[in-house]
Amino acid sequence: MPHTPRPSVVLTVNRGRAMPSDHTDWPGGTGIDKRPTDSPVRVTAPGPKGRAGSGLAGDTVCDTRHHGGDDQAVYAYAREDLDVWERELGRELANGAFGENLTTSGIDVNGALIGERWRVGGELLLEVTSPRIPCRTFAGWLGERGWVKRFTRAAVPGAYLRVLVPGEVRSGDPVEIVHRPDHEVTVAFLFRAETMERELLPRVLAAGDALHPEARDAALKYRAMKSG
Repeated sequence: MPHTPRPSVVLTVNRGRAMPSDHTDWPGGTGIDKRPTDSPVRVTAPGPKGRAGSGLAGDTVCDTRHHGGDDQAVYAYAREDLDVWERELGRELANGAFGENLTTSGIDVNGALIGERWRVGGELLLEVTSPRIPCRTFAGWLGERGWVKRFTRAAVPGAYLRVLVPGEVRSGDPVEIVHRPDHEVTVAFLFRAETMERELLPRVLAAGDALHPEARDAALKYRAMKSG
């Protein structure tokens, strides 16, 4: 029988509240503990990084130096990748366990291209901007020894997205790829360029204006250093 592809959907929409943490120097703690909600959630562009947090109403981003803002308004992680980590770690990982806002199914999040656009549900339109870079708060939350290095080596970071058209999202909403740009820069490619293979950085500029501004600045500086 022919293989029937799994439909691309949002399995759960996850939000978190501030909680104290010994693994961050931010006085407000962390909002990494995301839990699924059954209610529809309004998603909008939150504003500039450093002053604004999550794009999801009712979700908390504490350390706005490194998280949140328009270019990191929504974080998506695939259930398929969580399942792989479950087997590797030998423990259950609930939806939201990696601090993701959207736990997806049937969509290759790490193979998504920077600038790829997703229609979620009826009106919400999101654009892929960058991978998630692991930090010590993430490592402390999971409690896994050497987690930052392990997560980096795996290169399945999940994707940050910006909000192009606001709307509501709820569990079970379909995800449709409505635009896929013509370049090579996937989420996984950009992650490798920003972490283990910095010689790839000049190539990420092919993603153009869709590229996260911090990634673009890093690529331009690297290119200038090598050409100088």
